[in-house]
Amino acid sequence: MKKIILMISCAALLASCQQTSNKGVESSVKEDSLQNIIDQKDQSFNELIGLLDEVQEGFAQINEAQGRVNTLDKNLEGSNAKANIQDNMLFIEQTLEEQRQKIENLQKKVDDGIITSGKLKSMIENLQNQLTEKSKDIEGLRAQLADKDIQIENLGKSVTQLQTENEQVKEESENRAQIVRNQDTQLNTAYFVYGTNKELKEHKILQSGDVLANNDFDRDYFTKIDIRKTTVIPFGSKSAKLLTTHPEGSYTLLKDSKGEYTLRITDPNKFWSVSKYLVVRVK
Repeated sequence: MKKIILMISCAALLASCQQTSNKGVESSVKEDSLQNIIDQKDQSFNELIGLLDEVQEGFAQINEAQGRVNTLDKNLEGSNAKANIQDNMLFIEQTLEEQRQKIENLQKKVDDGIITSGKLKSMIENLQNQLTEKSKDIEGLRAQLADKDIQIENLGKSVTQLQTENEQVKEESENRAQIVRNQDTQLNTAYFVYGTNKELKEHKILQSGDVLANNDFDRDYFTKIDIRKTTVIPFGSKSAKLLTTHPEGSYTLLKDSKGEYTLRITDPNKFWSVSKYLVVRVK
């Protein structure tokens, strides 16, 4: 008997150790997954900040090159002055193009929803304004040099072309943003109606006992809502029954102090997952 008790005790102890070990492994896995998410977010944020710093550094380099061009322009007697001006102008326009591409990349992150911070969005908008102003400055500098027969040729894309492309990028960005907004609005739009049995039949919402049996019902009779904003719908009636299908646990239908029913949607995504139409029969 003592041997049996000892064996049972050992087995129980071993099972307890295994459970503790399993819990420890599960906890470790959860902690590792959470840490991975945190690390990924930190990496994305650091990459974003690094890109912003690169753009600012690029503008600083352009300003320095502009200073060199202005200095050389005031003293053209040196044999290499014009060549140095051309080299600096080449550097300026190439660097300007690089900054344009980086800012375009940042703006795409805004359009794709990767960047949500209002402060970061403001910083990117400021960089876009700097790019536009700097492009105008360089165009003026080119014209100034041309007046002195300093031809800046074969420097890749002209500033005018860069400005045109920048405007095209902005337009495309606005179009993409509008498409995203339209899709978002569509995904979060729903319709509801409540009425007596007679009213619902008159508008072909209820036909032969079936609700929304076909597509010829009166859509104008419905109220259009944003499911993110409208979560409470009072019916002003002491009798209310949902005729459309909506998952249990996603709403409550209770009477108020006047004995009239009010619908409260507690889980909008779940509530509207079956149908974006809500039909309620009242008396």
